[in-house]
Amino acid sequence: MAQVTRRSALLLAGGALAAPRIADAQAQARTLRFVPQANLSNIDPVWSTAVVVRNHGLMIYDTLYGLGSNFRPRPQMAAGHEVSDDGRRWVISLRSGLRFHDGAPVTARDCVASIQRWAKRDVLGQRLDALMDGIAALDDTRFEIRLKKPWPGLAFALGKPSANICAIMPERVARTDPFTQITDYTGSGPFRFRQDLFRPGDRMIYERFEGYVPRSEAVDFLAGGKQAHFDRVEWIVMPDPSTASAALQNNEVDWWETPLPDLLPLLRRNRDIQTELVNTAGNLGVLRFNFLHPPFDNPAIRRAVLPAVDQRAFMNAAIGTDPALSTVPAGVFTPGTPLANDEGLSVLSGPRDLEAARRALREAGYRGERVVMLSATDLPVLQNLAEVAADLLRRIGFNVDLQAMDWGTHIQRRTNRGTVDAGGWSAFCTTWEGLDVSVPGSHMPIRGNGANAWAGWPTLPRLEELREAWFEAPDLAAEQAIAREIQRLVWQEVPFVPLGQVLPLMAHRRSITGVVKGGPALFWGVRRT
Repeated sequence: MAQVTRRSALLLAGGALAAPRIADAQAQARTLRFVPQANLSNIDPVWSTAVVVRNHGLMIYDTLYGLGSNFRPRPQMAAGHEVSDDGRRWVISLRSGLRFHDGAPVTARDCVASIQRWAKRDVLGQRLDALMDGIAALDDTRFEIRLKKPWPGLAFALGKPSANICAIMPERVARTDPFTQITDYTGSGPFRFRQDLFRPGDRMIYERFEGYVPRSEAVDFLAGGKQAHFDRVEWIVMPDPSTASAALQNNEVDWWETPLPDLLPLLRRNRDIQTELVNTAGNLGVLRFNFLHPPFDNPAIRRAVLPAVDQRAFMNAAIGTDPALSTVPAGVFTPGTPLANDEGLSVLSGPRDLEAARRALREAGYRGERVVMLSATDLPVLQNLAEVAADLLRRIGFNVDLQAMDWGTHIQRRTNRGTVDAGGWSAFCTTWEGLDVSVPGSHMPIRGNGANAWAGWPTLPRLEELREAWFEAPDLAAEQAIAREIQRLVWQEVPFVPLGQVLPLMAHRRSITGVVKGGPALFWGVRRT
């Protein structure tokens, strides 16, 4: 009897030891470990335009509309809408079952307050703010937007994922001043943010929201049924690429958002790792000029650069020689999106002619003014673009002063509107998210509204007129015609020079399947096999 008792005790003890191990393994299997592109320093997707904050926002908030893989809007939180009064009145109805993370139902009042806050910060939201003749809840599930004139693009604006997203928040949160960061992160999306576990610079924790009711349709980019298959998603910050690469190979993380091109061959040799293009819109490389001071206040001098620009050279420097990692030629709008076109594109895709550029520069009256080119040393893609641009400008005949600095200093420096002798600048290179520059409304590099324009501050009334015309375009054919005219004008005014489309790959363990394609890393539809 004593032997049986001892044996039973040992079995029970073994079971007691084994059970936590099994539980730990099951919990690990239902946790997705992700290395984001950057630290999440602030977490208000309306206050901030940072890409990583937008990605965080898409995790925990839902939107009234979502873009499908064809980049056209579809109802998401909305059940649908009715348009009347010659296009000036929209009545948007909410689908049933919508709840916030605190369990409260999503109402039309929450949507109204969320739209009003977003409209003060986002570039398309500001358009809505100027057009709105009123917005009000009709009952708990319907609200109306009254416009001074029709705007067919309203659903696109409410559903676009670029820069600031129109995140639906509880009314009490959305009443926060739009120029003040929120402190309550109660969301409406498939994951909830564990603010109590937030460790900036280290780890962000998201848990599946059991109360989220996905749409019944199949997921299609930002539209359709956002099914969350993981109980927990951990964002683990790893600024050092070698550390992130080793963690992925050792199965310490599942998914790395931004592997360096130099490390891709190593990752590809690991049979347990898959590298793939997830963000098919990519990023558009941009050479930007300062319109306020010589030499680039002269449009003829800006045009003189075009014959010598070799987009392939820029892309090879930015992301490597693998042609799958970039697209050239690239025009004003993101290649592969509905408004991309070939109007006048031969200015960049035809034979390159350095001597023609030199001749055009002399004829434009360049007098040897110092050109200060800014370079961001801690962002390899931008640094490489700047070095190629500086070399190109020197070979054309410009007097170039390439000034290197970290990205934070770069951002501050380019707000300086003074001359180069007063700490100002002449040119810099950057990239814009492909979704941002796919349509005129959110395409900041083409803005010509002077002091209110993006850094460089061009005043280009005709481009502004065409942008306004796009807002009122009745259909895609009309939008495309306007996009062609915008591109034709860009080659004349040269507010920026497109340098090519960067298509960075993501890397993840092969056990991770169902990754949604089209834009940023999204966490619905993803499973572990």
